Amino acid sequence: MTAQPPGARPPVVDVSAAADPVAAFLDAAERGHLVALRTSGTTGRARAVVRTPASWTRSFPHVSRLAGLDAGARVWVPGPLAATMNLFAVVHARWVGATVVAAPEQATHAHLTPAALVAALAAGTDLRGRTVVVAGDRLARRVADRAAAAGARVHHYYGAAELSFVAWGSAEDDLRLFPGVTAQVRAGRLWVRSPWLALGYDGPDGPFERDDDGFATVGDRGRLDGASLTVRGRGCDAVVTAGATVLVDDVESVLRHATGGDVVVVGVPHPRLGAVVTAVLADPALLPAARAAARAGLAPAERPHRWLHAPAFPLTPGGKVDRAALAALAASGALAPAARA
Repeated sequence: MTAQPPGARPPVVDVSAAADPVAAFLDAAERGHLVALRTSGTTGRARAVVRTPASWTRSFPHVSRLAGLDAGARVWVPGPLAATMNLFAVVHARWVGATVVAAPEQATHAHLTPAALVAALAAGTDLRGRTVVVAGDRLARRVADRAAAAGARVHHYYGAAELSFVAWGSAEDDLRLFPGVTAQVRAGRLWVRSPWLALGYDGPDGPFERDDDGFATVGDRGRLDGASLTVRGRGCDAVVTAGATVLVDDVESVLRHATGGDVVVVGVPHPRLGAVVTAVLADPALLPAARAAARAGLAPAERPHRWLHAPAFPLTPGGKVDRAALAALAASGALAPAARA
């Protein structure tokens, strides 16, 4: 197993392969076994993240306090249990004695990705008085504010399958380090040390690295200001245009900060330039602010040459934006220009 400290280890239970992953996790916790949680991440490459059950269960009191969740809660988790954020939510609910429900109208609490929250708002789902915990991708302030205006109490956390919880807030712009987490930024990459870290992988290597001081990283880039954290993504998605390499996270960070909305940047093939930087907006009304931010905050090579509108972003099975599918839509001409949407 990679990235694990040396020494003997207890048996590993492949929770993701179990017929009831929640029961398998709870049984492993009782027996003192390790658990393997399979995840394809954003690259589609299957990996098994190995961790102690305690690296989840000992964080439960903090999550209960932050989300206001106790035995009287009714928790709606519509996403697949193959996604670790959803499995965690259901295991946590069972652990504290809360009831897992099948429909939002039955719920006091919901666990959603940002895309699922946008879909719920578009569908007119009644969020009044409900606590919505959002994770799996960055939650734009504009979306969080829409949910709050609809009556929801919104929480947002940043983490990773390998790191578990890193920071908690109400949207991507007010994240603060989760209890027990110490963080550093080294050469732009975020490193964290906490009781919530995984041990490593069973199977193919991945982005998880540890150092001798107990800090770990998955390569996400960020900025720290005291306990306040700004996450800028992994920085591995790039568009090569006219010989310049443009990191899409850098462009998205500027545009999202200026608009408070969902903006996804992709590359669209171009016969002369190789590719052109293309910004896809969830709301075409954000176009003026996005253009102004691009002019003021981005280098010429980084500025989008095309601005498109997607009324709904394609999603992966785990509920995250499917960048490859969105890029294909942009390249095919299926998306309308934002100015005319």
